[in-house]
Amino acid sequence: MGLDSAKSSPDGEAGDGIDPAAVPGNGEERGLPFAAPCRKLAADAPMRWLRLGWRDLRQAPVQSLSYGALLVFCSYLLAVLAITYGNLVVLLALVSGFIFVGPVLAMAFYAISFQLQQGRTPTLGQSLKESWRHIGNAMVFAVMLMVIFLVWARAVSMTHVFFPMRARPDFAEMATFLGIGTLVGSLFAAFVFCVSAFSLPMIVDRKTDMVTAVVTSFNAVLRNKGVMVVWALLIVAAVAAGLVTAFIGLGVTLPLLGHATWHAYQETIDATAWPSHAAGYGDQA
Repeated sequence: MGLDSAKSSPDGEAGDGIDPAAVPGNGEERGLPFAAPCRKLAADAPMRWLRLGWRDLRQAPVQSLSYGALLVFCSYLLAVLAITYGNLVVLLALVSGFIFVGPVLAMAFYAISFQLQQGRTPTLGQSLKESWRHIGNAMVFAVMLMVIFLVWARAVSMTHVFFPMRARPDFAEMATFLGIGTLVGSLFAAFVFCVSAFSLPMIVDRKTDMVTAVVTSFNAVLRNKGVMVVWALLIVAAVAAGLVTAFIGLGVTLPLLGHATWHAYQETIDATAWPSHAAGYGDQA
């Protein structure tokens, strides 16, 4: 796999991805590029990430599954509150919005994989503590996701103009409504995927800012469109498997995806220009 230069596209085509060198104020005065370069990925990369994620899950099952169980419990709690104080539409909105907050919730899994990579025995407490160190950047990211989620919710409400007026609509009428709603949701989800695919793992791994991490993530996704589409579909399938099991399956699929995303970042992004958090973490291991 070749490493994409920060100043050129790997395939020589202009306009594919973001050219960090073309962005004003790209941080050259402080010796760092505006975005970390990315590698060209092989077609089988997503399956390799899942295998490596499963390996991490097996090496730290208690830590990973405990945090996964905590997320499942929170999911049930939100579902009960939505049904008690809202309605089924509120519950569906929360379920649909899960993809927007999932990357932030997965930071503890990144920290567990980070500790395993350093040859340390991970603990859930230390992983949560390491995640908390990045709360500033995580909050910036969370606010960005919240804004996107609110805009998405508004867009979804506008699609109700296509909802059939008849008591018993036919298939064509329902297909139009569901198709438009799915298209709108997919566009927002694709944007969130681009900005979150590698940004939070980079924050956990390197001493950088959220803007740099987000631009790096977006750039890497654009430069590996085919592979990343496959990866996105695998994520959707894994989350769907967890949802159809009444959230129980999320206790396994979320840890698996979290660890796999860490390895996806490690294989895709060359962030060696930024200082690593490894030394600081190791002192407290």
